Amino acid sequence: MQILICEDDPDIARAIAIYLGAEGYHCLFATNGQEAIEILANQEVHLILMDIMMPVMDGIQATTVIRQTHSIPIIMLSAKNELTDKILGLNMGADDYIAKPFDPLELMARVKSQLRRYTKLGNLPTEEETIPQPAHKTVIELAGLEIDDTHKTVAVDGRLVHLTPLEYKILWLLASHPGRVFAIDEIFERVWGEESLGGTSTVTVHIRRIREKIEINPKEPQYIKVVWGIGYKLERNEKGT
Repeated sequence: MQILICEDDPDIARAIAIYLGAEGYHCLFATNGQEAIEILANQEVHLILMDIMMPVMDGIQATTVIRQTHSIPIIMLSAKNELTDKILGLNMGADDYIAKPFDPLELMARVKSQLRRYTKLGNLPTEEETIPQPAHKTVIELAGLEIDDTHKTVAVDGRLVHLTPLEYKILWLLASHPGRVFAIDEIFERVWGEESLGGTSTVTVHIRRIREKIEINPKEPQYIKVVWGIGYKLERNEKGT
């Protein structure tokens, strides 16, 4: 697998590459967001480690552009550890965030975790996919919202909507149990596969992004409803009920 390290500090980039290389990953390098976008246009990349503060184009701007066409995992790297920076990065489409200086073992664990989720959601081929499988299609249709779990596509009134892997997994979880209220901690643990430990803001940010993509008016959502003090649910039948 190829991992793109977008980092303007060569010492940090080399150090990260050493750890990734020891785990068998091949590394590509970019020193700013614009270079990262150009590499993505010509190379197959499975995950991006994206620094926030960079010249020419910073990590936030680059992530916004990348998310228009790619759903690969993006882990933000930044010397800042402010909650606002973390939320901003997640809002723009990042899947995870780690503050510098970071423990190499923690970084490797996050990289592997994101790649596992990416593969599990069907975005990367697995050995099983090389074996012909019987035709199978699992589709959920709810009041104009159509989710095809075979092809991992989402359409609203016939219009295709691009979701990131984590956004898709959240939507599929809610749509698979229409009308059921999921606590925020439960959503995090089911989708991220880890104990919540205060990850509620992460879920809230991803829900907001999903609404922006599938709702006509995200401020008055017709599909995903909040149940104050508990969590979220996807309406069972007609929009707005």
